Amino acid sequence: MTQLAEKIADKSALVGIVGLGYVGLPLARAFIDAGYKILGFDVDQHKVDQLLAGESYIGHLSSEWVSECIGQKTFEPTAEMARLGEPDAILICVPTPLSESRDPDLSYVEDTTREIARWLRPGQLVVLESTTYPGTTRDVMLPLLAVSGLTCGDDYYLAYSPEREDPGNPDFSAGSIPKVVGGYDSTSLQLADALYRAAVSEVIPVSSCEVAEACKVLENTYRAVNIALVNELKKLFDRLGIDVWEVIDAAKTKPFGFQAFYPGPGLGGHCIPIDPFYLSWVARKHDMPTRFIELTGEVNASMPDYVVERVSLALNDQGKPVKGSKICILGVAYKRDVDDPRESPSFRLLELLAARGAELTYNDPHIPVLPSMRHYQVPELTSQELTPEFLAEQDCVLIATDHSAYDYGQIVAQSQLVVDTRNATAGVTGGATIVKA
Repeated sequence: MTQLAEKIADKSALVGIVGLGYVGLPLARAFIDAGYKILGFDVDQHKVDQLLAGESYIGHLSSEWVSECIGQKTFEPTAEMARLGEPDAILICVPTPLSESRDPDLSYVEDTTREIARWLRPGQLVVLESTTYPGTTRDVMLPLLAVSGLTCGDDYYLAYSPEREDPGNPDFSAGSIPKVVGGYDSTSLQLADALYRAAVSEVIPVSSCEVAEACKVLENTYRAVNIALVNELKKLFDRLGIDVWEVIDAAKTKPFGFQAFYPGPGLGGHCIPIDPFYLSWVARKHDMPTRFIELTGEVNASMPDYVVERVSLALNDQGKPVKGSKICILGVAYKRDVDDPRESPSFRLLELLAARGAELTYNDPHIPVLPSMRHYQVPELTSQELTPEFLAEQDCVLIATDHSAYDYGQIVAQSQLVVDTRNATAGVTGGATIVKA
């Protein structure tokens, strides 16, 4: 423990990060900026090859930065899991999706933990960052690591620190977001606290891994519930002829007791659509219903259907059926100004509109080719240039993601019909008929 603490303090500790995606790669940057060297692990050899060639596959991390780190040998990506014995600290940033039955899928965490156990040596710190339900670190990881024959708290150390990455947010990076840390024991907490404290703005130590795990699912459940509330109110206020965005703008002038959340075409990203169901799953194991969470899931999951119905009515008002109509979806990333399509409601919109016979195209300045998705039947499409001629040919332009690169004035001026799910066209006049959805 003393040797590891000294390595962390003098920044000679080698930090291993497993999973070089939207969480792992920004985390690597935070530690590199703090003066540590990173050994990055990923099972995707293509990603490793891209990084070794100095190429970034994440929009807000430049290829120049990757190339510089590779050249200076502060960052070494690898697919060789046999090297897991080399780092002094191993931070796990792998996906935690849901199964088809909406149960937690911990296969990535379990497979990674088994690999770590094969190469685990005395003096290593292992930290899980992947979002999960309370009890995962102690009940799932600890028994798998015990296969190594080493004792947690004596030979090696174990902690949980939930990722709080917000892709595309220019105001917060991995190094500037406070880090919650819970340890298996006091020594594990002390070491994890020291490690993160060297690389991030603030560390909040808590009493256990379970508290840290519950903290993350609370954060995202809070957001999911409030988004579901405004999504449901959007439907109600539309029925009443009231603009929900104007209502929210008025309500947020109250200086206390209200935080603005905004409706949309559905939930996207790897966190908010998924994490609350981890909490409801563990609640079911303890024979307790979580009605708020289940209702939240129902409301948010229904939003693409609501949007498609609004598109259908808007086309009908112009004497056109959905079948055979040319519909262009603007934005397939799950939120503004990112290149991350995970769980994006745009794919459900594509699926529903295709089932109704629409002729579909899309544009997204951050996603040039429509990627395959695990849960959706995705057509083979490439992003279309928004020329005046192209927009004029569309029977409907559907704004699903409000990227700041879009010139909404031009889009409205050159289109026939715009269905806006994000209030992106607020204040725009003239040109196309605008329908809020």
